[in-house]
Amino acid sequence: MFETTISPRFGDMDGLRHVNNCMVPVWFENARTPIFRIFNPSMKVDFDHWNLIMARIEADFLREMYWGKDVKIVTHIVKLGNSSFTVGQEAWQEGNICAIGTAVHVHYSFQDKSAVRIPNEIRDKLNAHLVDFGEWSKLRSG
Repeated sequence: MFETTISPRFGDMDGLRHVNNCMVPVWFENARTPIFRIFNPSMKVDFDHWNLIMARIEADFLREMYWGKDVKIVTHIVKLGNSSFTVGQEAWQEGNICAIGTAVHVHYSFQDKSAVRIPNEIRDKLNAHLVDFGEWSKLRSG
């Protein structure tokens, strides 16, 4: 499990005075940085050697989030396949779960334009953060 704290900016608000739902996927992506680092330890922006693509994202909004109160993003691995993995994420504010989402990434070779099996040393690191998807997905119901 990884945890990231986000301090909502005034500009993250919408006309209803809560965090705009467009911000949650951005915050979730930011909180996946430790996972990106597992695949790319230097985090060098060298797209000739970057090795992940996004296949899918989804988010469920369970309650409003507000400016002036930090949001904790909790990140887990919830599925691990041969070349892909699913990240499960939660946004918590003041002890309440406010949003939950998943992102499917594929280990990918841009040179070959194909998926690549996740190496065992990376798989071991991902497994350290693996939780049961069925149990984790129960959070969706609040």
